[in-house]
Amino acid sequence: QVQLVESGGGLVQPGGSLRLSCAASGDIFSSNVMGWYRQAPGKQRELVAAITSGGSTNSADSVKGRFTISRDNAKNTVYLQMNSLNPEDTAVYYCNYRRMYGSSRYPEYWGQGTQVIVSS
Repeated sequence: QVQLVESGGGLVQPGGSLRLSCAASGDIFSSNVMGWYRQAPGKQRELVAAITSGGSTNSADSVKGRFTISRDNAKNTVYLQMNSLNPEDTAVYYCNYRRMYGSSRYPEYWGQGTQVIVSS
């Protein structure tokens, strides 16, 4: 009952920047967490960054100082500003939504993913 649509992926050169967007729609609960995960070929999915509806953030050590997550609650949209991209950032990036409370009783939702390729 929550739909997530990602956009902003593409092909960039090392050192370049991209901004990913994820728009949520449907039965959005006011207290929630939205985040970005990524999965590279042959690797498992990992957390990139997450942000609560209250603005608290968490990010992976590998992207700290380079990636910034933000959100616009009025638009139910979360953003991931990615700077200083390197080839190791190449992956499919997935948007995620979950309730902040009652995670055992309510499912989390995933977007279809957007491809990010960092290459010369």
